[in-house]
Amino acid sequence: MTKERIERVSLIAAGVVIVALTALAFWLSYAHLAEVAGDHGLAVSGARQWAWPATLDAFIVAGELLMLRAGLQRRTDHWAVGITAAGSLGSIALNVAGVTGARDAATVPLLDYVVAAVPPTAALLAFGVLMRQIHTLVESTPVAVLDTEPPVVATTVDTAPVEVSPPPALDPAPVEASSLVICGGHLEIPAVPPRPRLGTEAARAAIEQAWRDGLSIREAARVSTRAPSQVQRVYATLDADRGPAPIQGQTELDVIAA
Repeated sequence: MTKERIERVSLIAAGVVIVALTALAFWLSYAHLAEVAGDHGLAVSGARQWAWPATLDAFIVAGELLMLRAGLQRRTDHWAVGITAAGSLGSIALNVAGVTGARDAATVPLLDYVVAAVPPTAALLAFGVLMRQIHTLVESTPVAVLDTEPPVVATTVDTAPVEVSPPPALDPAPVEASSLVICGGHLEIPAVPPRPRLGTEAARAAIEQAWRDGLSIREAARVSTRAPSQVQRVYATLDADRGPAPIQGQTELDVIAA
């Protein structure tokens, strides 16, 4: 016999014993409460005498079922706990109190009270164990997962093939942007591409034109694409050959005066 089979057989046997114990304990407690009811005014009606214990024991059954439901929902039902406790304590108290009957309480042996208290206590514990077994069984049962996605209906549509041209390739940016930090933030400023280097004659002509326009050595070096030292030597030669360089804007003033 395998381990799983032994566990199943033991669980079934325990369940049978618990059910039998619950039923027997409830019957003993119920019958004693019916006798107590008969001794205290309900003997004239057998139906009322046997219905009266249900006003206590039914609370135990209802409360245990509600606690089972709350346990499956992962919550605590305080009302279920309250009515179960009220029914259980009331049943035990009345079973014990009904022992005396017409006898003097001082002459009743202690064992009589114990005998009266055992059935309702056993009924409470056995029924709680039974609900616990049902709770465990329901939790361990796999739940089928329903596919809630709508079915996909395949449709056939005759369409002509469409050629999709690839997106045009974008030329890379000719220059990279430089980052300027201003007050802790970065400002992207596009870099200015360098000017193409002029030839020797064109550079000489650009320097002479800059000298005539009265540009500074730095500005002349920029427009002629030559070093400032070279521009300075050309400026010195022009100053020696043609006199001092005109002041910037002097040419425009001469034209206006003329």
